[in-house]
Amino acid sequence: MFRTISRCLREYKTATIITILFMAGEAAIEAVIPFITARLVDSFTGTPEMSVILKTGLLLILMTLVSLFFGGSAGFTSAKAAAGLSKNVRHDIFERVQTFAFSNIDKFSSSSLVTRLTTDITNVQMAFMMLIRIAVRAPLMLIFSITMAFIMGGKLAGTFVIVIPILVCGLLLIAKNAMPAFRRVFRKYDRLNESIEENVRGMRVVKGFSREEHEKKKFHTAAEDICKDFTKAERIVALNGPIMQLCIYFNMAFILLVGSKIIINGESNINVGEMSSMLTYGMQILMQLMMLSMIYVMLTMSAESVKRIDEVLNEETDIRNPENACLTVADGSIVFENVSFKYSEKAKKYALSDIDLTIPSGATVGIIGGTGSSKSTLVQLIARLYDVSEGSVKVGGIDVREYDLHALRDNVAMVLQKNVLFSGTIAENLRWGNPDATDDELIEACKLAQAHDFVSSFPDGYETMIEQGGSNVSGGQKQRLCIARALLKKPKILILDDSTSAVDTRTDAFIREGFRKFIPETTKIIIAQRIASVQESDLILVMDNGKIAAMGKHDELMQTSDIYREVYEQQTHGGDNDAA
Repeated sequence: MFRTISRCLREYKTATIITILFMAGEAAIEAVIPFITARLVDSFTGTPEMSVILKTGLLLILMTLVSLFFGGSAGFTSAKAAAGLSKNVRHDIFERVQTFAFSNIDKFSSSSLVTRLTTDITNVQMAFMMLIRIAVRAPLMLIFSITMAFIMGGKLAGTFVIVIPILVCGLLLIAKNAMPAFRRVFRKYDRLNESIEENVRGMRVVKGFSREEHEKKKFHTAAEDICKDFTKAERIVALNGPIMQLCIYFNMAFILLVGSKIIINGESNINVGEMSSMLTYGMQILMQLMMLSMIYVMLTMSAESVKRIDEVLNEETDIRNPENACLTVADGSIVFENVSFKYSEKAKKYALSDIDLTIPSGATVGIIGGTGSSKSTLVQLIARLYDVSEGSVKVGGIDVREYDLHALRDNVAMVLQKNVLFSGTIAENLRWGNPDATDDELIEACKLAQAHDFVSSFPDGYETMIEQGGSNVSGGQKQRLCIARALLKKPKILILDDSTSAVDTRTDAFIREGFRKFIPETTKIIIAQRIASVQESDLILVMDNGKIAAMGKHDELMQTSDIYREVYEQQTHGGDNDAA
């Protein structure tokens, strides 16, 4: 896992190495300063020479300044390295997600991906900064200080034999009990983000059903759950302080009592300066142990974040470009040969079974069927958003698995059930279909999609700003803008997945009439709930339970398909002709 993260350092490796060197230099100087201070204190026991005092004082000042320079520089370079790592990890995750097939995306919820891109990366950034600073400084300071303490203190250094094991055991017990709570928190963050995301996206539904109190309660429960786990963990970690204080005061009392007795009785050559340096070294040793305990806690917390990041970075996309991929789509013909499909290899039931279908280039195909009949699944195989489990799908006479993905999808325009507009102007949203489209081409596409009139009615026309998610346009307007965006690609295959459900039947008819007149060579596949939307198609498919229950033109299906005839009669005689 950590190897995956380390690969994201890239251009920040130099800053990382420099930080480590700066911290090593600072640790070495800080370990030597008490030794020199002890010599300065000892010089006062005799008849001190001012030149010696000045020289020693200047040396201490110089070493302090150098230590300050090392520490300050390490702070700058570590911040640069940690922020750079965070930037690269975020960049790599985002790029990896863009390569995912729908099957890969299905493994991660959107709220979980947001948590991994925010909270988890922040944890890794903080842990990495501590790792290259404190995790370098603390062990070196510990080694230097213990070594100098035994060199200068002799018997007095025995206090560390008592204090260090007590402190280490205490800190390990604290970390061991705190970690399970920290681990639970990250999984609960996903649920909290999911609650927020659903609430924001469905704000109109929440208000429409007066469910504000319910949503507040749901959010409060999720937030309170996280708070409880954090409080429990922090309460355990807070025991660091008392244990540290106990060890510090024990160390000070031991050195002062035992050291004073040794000096007074002349039992050893230890002097006042050395005893004072022992107090300093003792404080340094204990503080470094506390720093190491903090690192241990932070690294254990971040290990869960690293694992979650690693899952995304090492997720291999199920759909890859083949070698020597075909870059040209000859025409819009489509052939399904013995196609069966299921969303997961572990799934027991196929979503599509035994699909054999031939669609000539330029044909208009309508697809109807009940909810869950796999209408959307069928058309998603054409653009290779999923790969077939059995059989093959051919576009322009070539298996879709042999095409370059960009080339294939550039020639297959899909307007999905969930219409998405992005923050920006209407023109910017339309140019998602063709970044180089001229203003005249935008207008032409919008006229074809019956969107030009309402766009022109806005004060700013095509420069009207679209709010996040397209919340400032109606459902029907959003659908028509999405159709216009797809038309700008000038595709060989146009797929409308229930994309006119929010427009009235008259506008729907105008859109279909425009398709017949202006894009006759484009293969058009229209999934709809209204028979009127597909009635004039060259071929109509009736989907049922993942299979093609019937196919043919309208008149044929009225004679041969009970499902089609029943739906038609319900819509024409049951008052549901305009149902969305």
